[in-house]
Amino acid sequence: MIRLLLVGLGGFCGSVLRYLVGTLFEPQAARGAFPIGTLAVNVVGCLAVGVLAELVESRGFLRPDTRALVFIGLLGGFTTFSTFANETVTAAKDGDAAMALLNVSATVLLCLGAAWAGRVLAHSLWR
Repeated sequence: MIRLLLVGLGGFCGSVLRYLVGTLFEPQAARGAFPIGTLAVNVVGCLAVGVLAELVESRGFLRPDTRALVFIGLLGGFTTFSTFANETVTAAKDGDAAMALLNVSATVLLCLGAAWAGRVLAHSLWR
């Protein structure tokens, strides 16, 4: 039961952080503009997941309850893959296939790169 509450708390905090980051990019979020706020959140979230996953695997960093709070709750609430998917589908539906393809390509490449970079960073800093 305590783990469930920790996930909920983390999700609340992650969602609030996601909202705050999104407001930084509101001027750029006008219809038809590239969804930079969503991309930024997903890249930062993937970088954080990469760093923490490396520390958990190599150092036993974070107890199971704390991992649930951070990975499932905080980062799950912070990242916005569902928003990314909807924005991509909307661009395609609106006939902007180039924007949809750019969004998919940038998100996949940058997020995978960020997760990899996070692991490399954590490994090099905490040998």
